[in-house]
Amino acid sequence: MILIHVFNEHVKHRIRHKGTIDAIRSVVKNERVGFMELNIIYIGDKQMTNLNTIFLNHRYTTDVISFSLSDSKNRIEGEVYVNLDQARRQAKEYKVSFREEYLRLVIHGVLHLCGYTDKKQSDKKQMTEKENYYLSMFKSKNKSFYL
Repeated sequence: MILIHVFNEHVKHRIRHKGTIDAIRSVVKNERVGFMELNIIYIGDKQMTNLNTIFLNHRYTTDVISFSLSDSKNRIEGEVYVNLDQARRQAKEYKVSFREEYLRLVIHGVLHLCGYTDKKQSDKKQMTEKENYYLSMFKSKNKSFYL
């Protein structure tokens, strides 16, 4: 069973839930996740800085933070906070669409909940490859991706 909830907490940007949910389903299907309950929360710089300060003791904004709420390896439960302000800046920097960048951040956060890390360079490379794979898979299946 996979339960996915999407919350738009950003004051300006409104993200369609269906695209977010479809992208997550691509990941969890291929990662063979049996049970997942997941909240995706779209926020801005101010909220992300607050989360980063309170929970990680970093006094700055970041693009995505994942919190695992599960105490079992058989269940994935968690929250992924995606900073849409940072996603917009990164989209310009990387010369990709805003949609592609925020979906990459969603995928990145979900991969963390699936057990992937990005602390070492080799782990970071593996996560980036997975992000690229799932993003391209989602884009090829979703004809309305660029709309």
